[in-house]
Amino acid sequence: MIVVVTGTRGIPNVLGGVETHCEELLPRIAAYGHEVIIVRRKNYVRDRLSSYKGVTLYDIPNVRKKSFETIIHTFRAIWHAKWKFHADLVHIHSIGPALLTPFARALGLKVVFTHHGPDYDRAKWGKVAKFMLRTGERAGCAFAHQVIVISNVINEKIKQKYGRADARLIPNGVSPAVRITLPAYMQELGIETQRYIFAMGRFVPEKNLHLLIKAFIRLQLSGFRLVIAGDSDMEDNYSLMLKSLARENGVALTGFIKGDKLFTLLTNAALFVIPSSHEGLPIALLEAMSYHLPVLASDIPANKAVNLPDECYFRYDDLALDNLTQAMSQRLQNLTSSTVYDLSSYNWDNIAAQTEQVYMETTASCR
Repeated sequence: MIVVVTGTRGIPNVLGGVETHCEELLPRIAAYGHEVIIVRRKNYVRDRLSSYKGVTLYDIPNVRKKSFETIIHTFRAIWHAKWKFHADLVHIHSIGPALLTPFARALGLKVVFTHHGPDYDRAKWGKVAKFMLRTGERAGCAFAHQVIVISNVINEKIKQKYGRADARLIPNGVSPAVRITLPAYMQELGIETQRYIFAMGRFVPEKNLHLLIKAFIRLQLSGFRLVIAGDSDMEDNYSLMLKSLARENGVALTGFIKGDKLFTLLTNAALFVIPSSHEGLPIALLEAMSYHLPVLASDIPANKAVNLPDECYFRYDDLALDNLTQAMSQRLQNLTSSTVYDLSSYNWDNIAAQTEQVYMETTASCR
C-alpha cells in the first residue's frame, strides 16, 4: 500500500505535537511493509534526508505566512499524492488541512483524517482563520472515508456536531523513558537535580507559558529555577514578550531540544507543569508521566482525559494565575520521588497496529 501523509510540517526533529505523533507512528507503519511518504514543508526542516526509518521524505517549499501556508501545502501534497505517487490512501492530519478533504475525494483518493483537536480554540487565530478551521473540521468529518480521533473528548464533540458516530479512537502515544544525565548540559543551564520546575511547548498564547513564569515569580522559591524547552515557529509579539519575560526573571530557555538533552531535563526535574488553555491529547504530558515525574496540569478536558489524581490539576478560569500559583506551591511541598502512572493505553506499537487496521479497512471497503 502507498500512503501519503500531509497536515504536518515534517519529521524528524520538528517542533510540534502532530510532528511528534507522525515521527513515532509513520516508521512503525512503514515497518509493516507499506510505502509511507510524508510531504514535508521544506522551510521547517534542517536536513537533506530523503528517508527516515523507512519513511520516504518529500519536500515542498512553503509560503511562510501562517494564514496561507497550510492550505497551499496541503493542496500541493494531495496533488502529488494523486499524480506523482499514485497513492492508495492519503492520511490528513489536523482540521486545517482537512479543509481539502473534498478535493482529495474529487481526485478519487481514499482519505483517512486524524482530528488532533479543535484548533479554532487557539488564541492566535482571528475570526476568518477560526471560520476556516471550523469548516475544515466539518469537511474532514463529512468527507473522509475514516476519521481517527485522539481522545474521547474529540469523539463526543464530532458526534454531537456532525453526527459522525463511527470515528476510531486511537490516542497519542509515549515511548519508554530514556533516563540519562548530561552534567555539562545541566551546568550550562545552571540547574541542579530535583531543583527545577520543567515545562515544554511551542511559544504560542494557548500554552500559557507566560502564566507559568508569572506564577514562578510569585512563589519566590529559594534555590529553584524554572526551565522551559521550546520555541516559536515564527517569531511574533507573543514569543518576543515571553522570551523577554523569561530573561528578566532568570528562567532558563533551552530552545527546541530532543534526544539526550530533553531526556536529561525529564530525568532530573522536580515537577512538570502544563498550564495550557488548549490541547488535543498532550504528548508532552504523557512524556513527563513516562518519567514518573510529579505533574501539574490545567483542568481542561484534554488534560483531564489522562485521568490524573485531583491534586495534579489546577482550575483554569479567570483566576488561573492565582490557582496555578497556589497549586504549584502545594505540589512542591508534597513532592514524591517517583509517581507511577498507567500508560498502557499509550503504547506506540499498539497505536500503529490500530492505525494500519484503519488503512486496510479503508482501502478494502473503497475498492
